[in-house]
Amino acid sequence: MSQTIRVLIADDHTVVRQGIRHVLEGDPVFSVVGEAGTGAEALALALRERPDVVLLDLTMPDGTGIHVLQRLREQLPDIRVLVLSVHDEREYVIESVRAGAHGYLRKDSTPAEIRQGVRAVQAGNSYFSPVVARHLTAALRGGGEGGADSADAGAAADLTAREREVLVRVARGRTNKETAAELGISVRTVETHRDNLMKKLKIHTVAGLTKFALEQGLIP
Repeated sequence: MSQTIRVLIADDHTVVRQGIRHVLEGDPVFSVVGEAGTGAEALALALRERPDVVLLDLTMPDGTGIHVLQRLREQLPDIRVLVLSVHDEREYVIESVRAGAHGYLRKDSTPAEIRQGVRAVQAGNSYFSPVVARHLTAALRGGGEGGADSADAGAAADLTAREREVLVRVARGRTNKETAAELGISVRTVETHRDNLMKKLKIHTVAGLTKFALEQGLIP
């Protein structure tokens, strides 16, 4: 039997939260452990319930969803965050990914796509709706985002095998703790490798590291 995926829904509209709950609880794989209508509620519930996945709206009455996302990733790095928003403009998408989102869906996504997105991020993968994916692809190819945060392709030759392994996992959205567990090393060692990566490549954002990994063919 599949392990239950525990989900926290954070959205300022009650009807939206109830709709998402209905979508998820129609499948026994999912268990909704709480609903939050504000950013403060989302953080408090996440700390108490420790869900596997937080479905997060970017428009919250007491602060932006980006701020909530940053706080979630800082305080609960093991939690996976899937953004569900009416906004699909490029700046929202890029900022969310830089803040640590593991996936991004539009609110007009189908029930099947929402369930698939939750499953994907809980399994350690990224998940983006087609429109959002196009924005990310354009940005990662240098379409006006982070031009100053790019590395010479030859810099890849200076990376050690372990640094490459860490780079791949950073680009795939793994936390330091997840990377440490996968590679059998300490979190402190992972942090050291990340620092060395950024210094060698002269890249200082996760989005920039992801772009570099894509360009070098280290991830599909």
